[in-house]
Amino acid sequence: MAIDKVRKYFKQWGMENRIQEFEVSSATVELAAMAIGCEPERIAKSLSFKIENKAILIVAAGDAKVDNAKFKTQFNTKAKMLASDEVESFIGHAIGGVCPFGINENVDVYLDISLKRFDKVFPACGSSNSVIELTIDELEKYSKYIEWIDVCKNWQ
Repeated sequence: MAIDKVRKYFKQWGMENRIQEFEVSSATVELAAMAIGCEPERIAKSLSFKIENKAILIVAAGDAKVDNAKFKTQFNTKAKMLASDEVESFIGHAIGGVCPFGINENVDVYLDISLKRFDKVFPACGSSNSVIELTIDELEKYSKYIEWIDVCKNWQ
């Protein structure tokens, strides 16, 4: 299971016990916010895109939407999300648990600036009922992100 891969990933820093698992689904921003008891915008959702034949992840605030024009400016191509049947093979986690931890080696991770307004955020941990609370500094460290980007709208 992907959550086991994420747990193993965090174990190298002694953080595996910080993963929270719920008896209810946290597969969407709204469900995760309800399970945790936080505002939906504090959910750090991981959006998976394909650029040529390579997958990338953009981690953004729960209330942010990808702005196609900003995406095209950033990546010099049209925004094309991975098809639902491609996500697990390209990223290493299934829809509902996609996160930037314990992912396939060739996936680049970007953090959207919509997250910078928070001290702490809640990304998933590989399953549809798990999260971890991280500071922005921790998210940077453990996501192994390439850079902060500005490709979202509707969050300001």
